[in-house]
Amino acid sequence: MPAQPRPPMPKLPPFALADAKPKLKRPHYLVIFWLLFAIPLFAIHIALLKLPYFWDELGQFVPTALDIVRHGWWIPHSTIPNVHPPGVEAYLALLYKLFGYSIPLTRLAMLVVASAGLLATFLLAIELTQGTKGAPAFLPPFLLLVSPLFFTQSMMAQLDMPAMVLTVLALLLFIKRRHGWTAAACVALVLVKETGIVVPFVFFIALLLRREWRQAAYFVAPALALAGWLVVLHRSTGYWLGNPGFAHYNVSYALHPVRMALSFARRLYYLFIAEFRWIGTLIIFFTLFLCAPFRRRRWKVAMAVGFGNLVLVSVFGGAELERYLLPTLPIFYIAVAAALTCVPKKVSIAATGALVGGLVANLWWNPPYPFPYENNLAMVDFVHLQQIAANLAEQNFPQRTIATAWPYTAGLREPDYGFVKTGLHTIETTDFHFDSIQKLPPGSFDALITYTRTWAPNSGVIHYPVIRKLLTRFYDWQPDITSEQCASLGLNELISWKSRGQQITIYTRKRTRAATSLASLAAPAQNRK
Repeated sequence: MPAQPRPPMPKLPPFALADAKPKLKRPHYLVIFWLLFAIPLFAIHIALLKLPYFWDELGQFVPTALDIVRHGWWIPHSTIPNVHPPGVEAYLALLYKLFGYSIPLTRLAMLVVASAGLLATFLLAIELTQGTKGAPAFLPPFLLLVSPLFFTQSMMAQLDMPAMVLTVLALLLFIKRRHGWTAAACVALVLVKETGIVVPFVFFIALLLRREWRQAAYFVAPALALAGWLVVLHRSTGYWLGNPGFAHYNVSYALHPVRMALSFARRLYYLFIAEFRWIGTLIIFFTLFLCAPFRRRRWKVAMAVGFGNLVLVSVFGGAELERYLLPTLPIFYIAVAAALTCVPKKVSIAATGALVGGLVANLWWNPPYPFPYENNLAMVDFVHLQQIAANLAEQNFPQRTIATAWPYTAGLREPDYGFVKTGLHTIETTDFHFDSIQKLPPGSFDALITYTRTWAPNSGVIHYPVIRKLLTRFYDWQPDITSEQCASLGLNELISWKSRGQQITIYTRKRTRAATSLASLAAPAQNRK
């Protein structure tokens, strides 16, 4: 039987051959996109991987992680325990156990978490910007990448970056209706930071309103997990929040109506106005009721999570740090990306360029009002000044007692934190007010190191009498001790360094041999920059 003629090959549409190839599986896509965000994040932090720890890193979180890995103490002994669950510290302790402790490992470990946050933000943006033109989901992680607060926090051993990652992940899973996994993410969240409880609470209420009783029950688990931690903490310390000082500062002190109102205003200002975010706020304002994505139910849940976090950290937390807003920041940037798809292209391009430029500029620019140094590269200036002073103190006062304020005392005592190679003797003061230094027994220390704890430039708002009166009345503000006041206490200024508005100064009680040998350096170094 003759062979049948072979039918002609159908004409393939463009790119059909490419489409015919086996598609990458979803995990492969996730790895590719993670690398897309992780590589630039790691690249811009290479120069800072060996940077010694800043403030709460060496005052709370790294000591707790070292207590876990070295002694098995889940309630820290090397620092004062507080209500924060040990989720992040357990993660670091595991890595220290596997690879050995080092500062670069700590920085890399936190960058891995932050890069996961960029990926989670991208995936959440895909869900929240469905139905829009273009590819707006790439913009939110990029805006995070150039944000000063994200830049600094992404490498720091603190709780708020991991809390942001888990908040975004939980919201993503909730939108995709994977409630079991969402509840698991929320359990991890509250074991990282207790204020994360607001997220499962929002989900619980949302499901109750939908009459999804069984799914709502999943979100009792995070509350039980947090309650379990509080019971363990109370049994160990006798206090539900770890120590009475922490409870006073973050609850009773913070609940003053004036401080709460000012805290809420500060939160609104930072999130919606500061660092050129006012551009994104205006775009959202003019498109909120016109842009299709904002009319979807999932946006109501996202906004409830963001607003709930904003309110909770405004009510509690005496420090009023901007890093507490990190879990809300990705939601804001996703809203900006969605809103930009609803304006003319020229407006979108101009607004995006101005917003990016403003964010990048604020990485170096310090505002004229008090702000936490960890909000931008001021934290690097802060740490570098402390390195310089610690190096001089270690070389010239190895057997003498140095008075300074927490947490620099820990940096001088412990070589683990990157400031000294051999621990120095220290005595701690709570601040650098004249009264506080005067209360220290004169014979208890030989040198005093003061540093700029509050940003207060000469041209800043803190020099207006009305601002000083407000800060004095509601925040117990006082100016730091001056060189003249130190002299009245028998302390002579030896040497001082300045960097971009910050200063660190070493005083000695008498003209020791080390002080005499350094006197020649003091004059040219008084205004060293």
